[in-house]
Amino acid sequence: MATSNVKQTLGNLNKDSFVSLLTKVIGESKFLQNNPPELIPEEDRVVKHVLDCLVPYSTTTGGGPLVVNHVTCFPGRGNLIVEYPGTEPGKILSFVGMHMDVVTANPNDWDFDPFSLSIDGDKLRGRGTTDCLGHVALVTELMRKLGERKPKLKSTVVAVFIANEENSAITGVGVDALVKDGLLDKLKGGPLFWIDTADKQPCIGTGGMIPWKLHVTGKLFHSGLAHKAINPLELGMEALKEIQLRFYKDFPPHPNEQVYGFATPSTMKPTQWSYPGGGINQIPGECTLSGDVRLLTPFYNVKDVMEKLQEYVDDINENIDELDTQGPVSKYILHDENLRGSLTLTFDEAMSGVACDLDSRGFHVLCKATEEAVGYVKPYSITGTLPLIRELQDEGFDVQTAGYGV
Repeated sequence: MATSNVKQTLGNLNKDSFVSLLTKVIGESKFLQNNPPELIPEEDRVVKHVLDCLVPYSTTTGGGPLVVNHVTCFPGRGNLIVEYPGTEPGKILSFVGMHMDVVTANPNDWDFDPFSLSIDGDKLRGRGTTDCLGHVALVTELMRKLGERKPKLKSTVVAVFIANEENSAITGVGVDALVKDGLLDKLKGGPLFWIDTADKQPCIGTGGMIPWKLHVTGKLFHSGLAHKAINPLELGMEALKEIQLRFYKDFPPHPNEQVYGFATPSTMKPTQWSYPGGGINQIPGECTLSGDVRLLTPFYNVKDVMEKLQEYVDDINENIDELDTQGPVSKYILHDENLRGSLTLTFDEAMSGVACDLDSRGFHVLCKATEEAVGYVKPYSITGTLPLIRELQDEGFDVQTAGYGV
């Protein structure tokens, strides 16, 4: 069926039906917060509302062509795969990434109830409106229209509503489990549109993130006798400065950043500083600097960067007496006590970024559709991270990303 005929057959979004469904799923959002172990989402609360919309048009009831598969790896934490069959074997496109969990919300920090949908002019408000319950409702409405109107399409259309996107502390629940079990293999035959961004434009690149901690060990002493101390704060400052200088030399701005429109190059910087406490007249014995690397992958490899950072720290430890000091008694080795300051680098879970295939037919179709719907198309990239999609790309899926909130 020609594109114009498909649009004519499906018509416009039924706003009343969309808002009704969104009201129901955001009404569940208090129970969808993902921050284990305290808050473990119950995604099947959303699955129930989606099934109520789609099962009447499914093969389950005989009321329509939709093939519905509720896949649960943990009790109460299901995924939902909905398929509208096409006429040509092997032709397929999919919408994936509409996740049914949300980040936490403290009602005391909000001007309105985050756990219920409210409407302010043309704004729909509530936890998950954009990320990502609004997309759940949107794609549900699309699949409902397909099941109801039954257009004759060459391509099979698959929607995959997933659990457990917002937190990776617990695995084997969401899309990772579906991929592992082979339930998404046939989606490799066509473009996979990951519907979990914002701003109505194609998102063609995301950054990787490497969270790091640099623990600095010195020697505690009274600040009036600074020559008897190894000041970990000074050591941390100078070591970090050296690490950053080496990082920016080894991982400079990459030419492809301009092609994809990244606003910033890769960065390595501190965001937190902690120490055990004590009086202001006391040089502490240790401190910890924490931060992240925002890495423009796949232009640079996360593993390579982690190895390089460790090399920098190992070299600084070995040659710690060559670091700059602060003043005449500042030092990082106490020779008479046979003491050396030291650095220990650790990493939390790293995530790789993604660069979408700009030669993909899926990308060109997405751009054309965006231009028709929004009036213009301006693909963009961000140095924020989206979990899971790089892993899908590495598995052979043609991942394109988009989303429609603000």
